[in-house]
Amino acid sequence: MSNSFFQKDIVSVRDFDKQKFETVFQATDKIIEMNQSERREIVRGKTLGYLFFEPSTRTRLSFEAAMASIGGTSLGIADASSSSAKKGESLADTVKIMSLYSDVLVLRHQLDGSSRFAAEISEKPLINAGSGTEEHPTQAILDLYTIRKEKKRIDGLKIGIIGDLKYGRTVYSLLYALSNYNVDVKLISPQSLKIRSDSTYEIRKKLQYTETSDLEENLDDLDVIYITRIQKERFADIEEYVKVRGSYKMDPELVKKLKDDAIIMHPLPRLDEISHEIDSAKQAKYFKQAQYGKDTRAALLALILNENGVA
Repeated sequence: MSNSFFQKDIVSVRDFDKQKFETVFQATDKIIEMNQSERREIVRGKTLGYLFFEPSTRTRLSFEAAMASIGGTSLGIADASSSSAKKGESLADTVKIMSLYSDVLVLRHQLDGSSRFAAEISEKPLINAGSGTEEHPTQAILDLYTIRKEKKRIDGLKIGIIGDLKYGRTVYSLLYALSNYNVDVKLISPQSLKIRSDSTYEIRKKLQYTETSDLEENLDDLDVIYITRIQKERFADIEEYVKVRGSYKMDPELVKKLKDDAIIMHPLPRLDEISHEIDSAKQAKYFKQAQYGKDTRAALLALILNENGVA
């Protein structure tokens, strides 16, 4: 079977269908099952170039770890202030130069549309690692994979997405991804952080969801609890942030209300929306989710860089 990911950009999760997700999931399963020496031959000699114009821990490091785990190397910009962007170099020039040194690029940028623009400029395949408030497609892929691994299915689940639904790009990517499945979605947020209706026109055609501000009344019915932090950096007015800060907190008392086999997820980093006291709860899967992030990104890189995918 031909590999539809070979030498292709990953800019939006909207470009995926159920079959494409399944291709990545199967490749991820294969990589996890491989022994280390086998795995390290997959992209030996290939280089990943990363361009991070916004702070990141998990995404950047998981891409580097993913590339190393399949035999490749990484180089790039982890901090825009230490790059020529500080001198005024354009994003286009930075991307062009980096694509000369790399086989695949990973970009995170604060401007909406940045990844699509960069993909048109780059000589090499480009992966969107977060563009403004728009999307974070590889996060959605690892989120779906986490649900599939931990719940053994995606179809038929009741999923609650909680917190900052207005600015959270992980939320939009996850909703686009979930629109390929038969799921019951409940969006739980403060009134001022409801999902942006202008961004969900396409989602509404394929995915039915309900909206509420009450977390507790919905908890006992959910299979998946996906919590996001309220993003201080996205607020133009700090007073507006202060009003909604700490709106929801998953603590031991709330965990008691959950189904025994429910799972709690978070794209991380967390602030105070998940108590450290529940890290050892059997429903807490957010650190495992981060581990799956490395594995799914390794699979994506293998598919993009190898014509035969993960053989």
